[in-house]
Amino acid sequence: MAGKRTVHVRRVYEDPERGDGARVLVDRIWPRGMSKERARLDEWCKQVAPSTELRKWYGHDPDRFEEFGHRYRAELKDDPERADALAHLRDLARDRPLTLLTATKDPAISEAEVLAGLLRK
Repeated sequence: MAGKRTVHVRRVYEDPERGDGARVLVDRIWPRGMSKERARLDEWCKQVAPSTELRKWYGHDPDRFEEFGHRYRAELKDDPERADALAHLRDLARDRPLTLLTATKDPAISEAEVLAGLLRK
C-alpha cells in the first residue's frame, strides 16, 4: 500500500512514545548528559548528520534555516556516505513509523526536520 511514511521528529531528552516505531538519533555528536539506556535508541545514524562546517555556519539561527535546508539537502545528495545513510533511513521508514531524534533545543529548525521532510515524500 503506497502512502506517506510516518516520520516523527522529537528531542532525544523526551520520553519515548507508543507510536515512535524505530528511534534513530541523527546528530553527529552524542547528546550531553544522556545515557545510552535513557535514550532508548534503536540506532545512532551519525553518518546522515550535516558536516561540521555546515552545522557551525548554521548555529541554529532561525533566519538561516531555509538556506541551511538547501545546503544540507545538497550534502545529502552529493556525499555518498550521507546518501547511503538517508537511503537506510528510508528503508527503516518503509514498513513502520520512524522517529528521528535530535538534541537541539528546537527540533522544528533542525537537521532532523529537514530529513523528515525528505523521508515523508
